[in-house]
Amino acid sequence: MANNSVPDRRVLSVFVLAMLNVAVICTLRGLPMLAKEGLPLVFYYAAAAIVFLIPVSLITAELATGWPPHGPGGVYIWVKEAFGERLGFFAIWLQWIQNVIWFPTVLSFLAATVAYLFDPTLAGNKIYMICVVLAAYWGGTYASFRGIKTSGAISTVGVFCGVFLPGTLIIILAAIWLITGRASEITLSWRGIFPDITNVDKMVLLAGALLIFSGIEVSAVHAADVKDPKRDYPRAIFLSAIIAIVVLILGSLAIAVVVPQKDISLVAGIMEAFVLFLDHFGLKWMVPLMAVFIALGSLGELCSWIIGPSKGLLTTARDGNLPPLLQHVNKNGVPTHILMVQAVIVTVLSFIFLFMPTVSSSYWILSALCVVLYLIMYLLLYVSAIKLRYSKPDVPRAYKIMGGNFGMWVVAGIGILGAMFTFIIGFFPPSQLKTGNIYFYEGFLITGVIVMCLAPLVISHLKNPSWKR
Repeated sequence: MANNSVPDRRVLSVFVLAMLNVAVICTLRGLPMLAKEGLPLVFYYAAAAIVFLIPVSLITAELATGWPPHGPGGVYIWVKEAFGERLGFFAIWLQWIQNVIWFPTVLSFLAATVAYLFDPTLAGNKIYMICVVLAAYWGGTYASFRGIKTSGAISTVGVFCGVFLPGTLIIILAAIWLITGRASEITLSWRGIFPDITNVDKMVLLAGALLIFSGIEVSAVHAADVKDPKRDYPRAIFLSAIIAIVVLILGSLAIAVVVPQKDISLVAGIMEAFVLFLDHFGLKWMVPLMAVFIALGSLGELCSWIIGPSKGLLTTARDGNLPPLLQHVNKNGVPTHILMVQAVIVTVLSFIFLFMPTVSSSYWILSALCVVLYLIMYLLLYVSAIKLRYSKPDVPRAYKIMGGNFGMWVVAGIGILGAMFTFIIGFFPPSQLKTGNIYFYEGFLITGVIVMCLAPLVISHLKNPSWKR
């Protein structure tokens, strides 16, 4: 008799799932941002994990196993189930638009790294930054038109060469630096771990730590792929959180140990550290090699994210939330018209480099706008998870936060409080950076939030039944 049983798709071990999460979290790009804070970066990473990484991971795991997204539109599906299609579209829009705003930051990191192949002083040149950002983004967009196979190959090579190799090396170099008795630019003490909480402007970089951990919700689709989701998924989350925190802390400290805090560039900090380390150990010939590897990592990160969020937006477009023009896909299944809109927005945002006093301050103000928009989406996510516990309690979830509804309130409540606090401090200019005119700084953030939040509401108001395919 033929065996008609369905094969068990739960094949991931706790360790493998944890590594998938670490791959999403760990990036060299964010290391200089926290390194600029000095030893308190340890506190910021730990706090971000407790109030953000762990709550959002557990909540999205429950939502993903109850309402599988079957693609990149998870946030849209979960918020739609709780509050209807209009807020679902609002949530996926925020996920998409913050990602678009984030592109100039990762590309400025790429541009600063490439500068070390020719002239390191270019890393502080605004015109150079704009030119490289635009050339790299439009090139990445063209590569994405060819489909996920091409961009996937670039991403795979980029993660290994651009994250694993230089990340491991810089930690080893910092350890040798300290073991051999070289002076550290920061005082290493237990007391120094805790930041000055009396000044809000000194705690703003907490938002940077949250930005590093953002995007972890994409791994929630794997929650049902372990043998025992209720037991194994929380283990994987805590294991990945520990590994990621240790790696990110050591990487950030490696920069802070050798580069004076006031001199750390948010876009070139990691290359600044490599120059000092490799020059000291007689390995300066490796500087261009590290620049190539890190640039490959940034390029891989770029290709991973150009298509992903746009396909999530395409899911809502096919439900009639966007006009037919933006529902177009090419023969490779790529939403080319949405990608073109992305590219135009990135082009306009890139000119912020001309209006801020330094490249680092431009990097930060775009990062701050990303954070506050993303946090609005996460607040919707937390509230949706609570709502679905009451409105649809009978929907089976392979993974469910323990402790019943009380457990959900505790986990979501921690996430909500953390998001609200970080949202507020995100509007304060950090004391560690020269951010220029305070009115321009605040005006840019407030206007950006209002425009980006009003846009989906206006689109929903103009929605036409003929848009639905």
